[in-house]
Amino acid sequence: MKVLVVGGGGREHALVWKLRQSPRVTEIYCAPGNAGIARQAACVNISAEDIPSLLAFAREKAVDITLVGPEAPLTAGIADEFQAAGLKIFGPSRAAAEIEGSKVFAKDIMAKYNIPTARYAVFTDPAEAAAYIQKTGVPCVLKADGLAAGKGVIVADDMQTALDAVRSIMVDRDFGEAGARLVVEECLTGEEVSILAFTDGDTVVPMVSSQDHKRAFDHDEGPNTGGMGAYAPAPVYTPEVARRAVEQILVPMVRALKAEGRTYRGVIYAGLMVAGGEPKVLEFNVRFGDPEAQPVLSLLETDLVEIMEAVLENRLDQVDIKWKPQASICVVLASGGYPGSYEKGKVIHGLEEVPDDITVFHAGTAEKEGKIVTSGGRVLGVTATGPDIPAAISRAYEAVGKIKFDGMRYRRDIGHKALDRK
Repeated sequence: MKVLVVGGGGREHALVWKLRQSPRVTEIYCAPGNAGIARQAACVNISAEDIPSLLAFAREKAVDITLVGPEAPLTAGIADEFQAAGLKIFGPSRAAAEIEGSKVFAKDIMAKYNIPTARYAVFTDPAEAAAYIQKTGVPCVLKADGLAAGKGVIVADDMQTALDAVRSIMVDRDFGEAGARLVVEECLTGEEVSILAFTDGDTVVPMVSSQDHKRAFDHDEGPNTGGMGAYAPAPVYTPEVARRAVEQILVPMVRALKAEGRTYRGVIYAGLMVAGGEPKVLEFNVRFGDPEAQPVLSLLETDLVEIMEAVLENRLDQVDIKWKPQASICVVLASGGYPGSYEKGKVIHGLEEVPDDITVFHAGTAEKEGKIVTSGGRVLGVTATGPDIPAAISRAYEAVGKIKFDGMRYRRDIGHKALDRK
């Protein structure tokens, strides 16, 4: 079987790594890939958002199934284009993917179908948004409506930060056209958890829970990033919380989308806030999370190809998906300055010193003159498994200590909320 993976970050490296374990997979292509992925797949110099070229390549190589990593091509309709051409592709349609492509759409559909989430208001006029915030007060959460690479959300604890955020999103357009509309939400408190699930539009099968660390610095301080690390499973996601999340959130959303003529097939991701055992939705995503995919896929025992085919053939209820009874943690090594401006081309040292049973997923890397160099904000995801979370944390950070590049920084508290809870 030939598989094409679309994307070039840490999530896509994890997907390629997992697909390599399938005895049915003979060839893997990745577009565009990165220096780490190139060691396990044939990298193709096509942008993840160049849908016509990706389609032409899949036809040329007679690709059996395509797996889409990032959200942008999904919200742009890559699944629709491939299906129209008679090609198998794992990922939701453009209509279904709107739950990530538009935060306004996601909030509206949750309100319509009584899916628990924060109270909200939508604005197209910055003056009206500012007046609303001054009336309702802070803290509040401001979200650009469209895609912003995980960075279009600002939590404002004081009025000046909130008003500055309105200007940043709606006036200065720091997130481009994503800021044409603004969602202002009440600020939920509690502990976050990421729940990814496979669905064929009828059956919903949750994966092992995970917890992302979005802020740039230790103790959840600094600006939001695409994610500085994650671990799985998350102790906050108790069996009772899991039951409520499935019954009140995941299944109702999949049913709601089907009722709206937007049948969802692929991976659906619910970012939840849990307080007092009650989960509420912070956001929906339409693909594997990054970096959540790294620890979650590390714990998956079932052949990913088997699951993807079951989703596409609407028989997910016939697959017994198994998980390792272990824990896994991913620590992201980032470029200095990320998520702001940063320099590229820094030589990465020490990769060969990492033990073979710890996986270093490449996110922002390239090869230059025979050396692996940095080429992005999030550079590597050092991922370790162990019998429990403390053991996984210890092994991951021991491996982190062997890697170096100029400006390298990382959070030193990935997984600590799990330790505190225990």
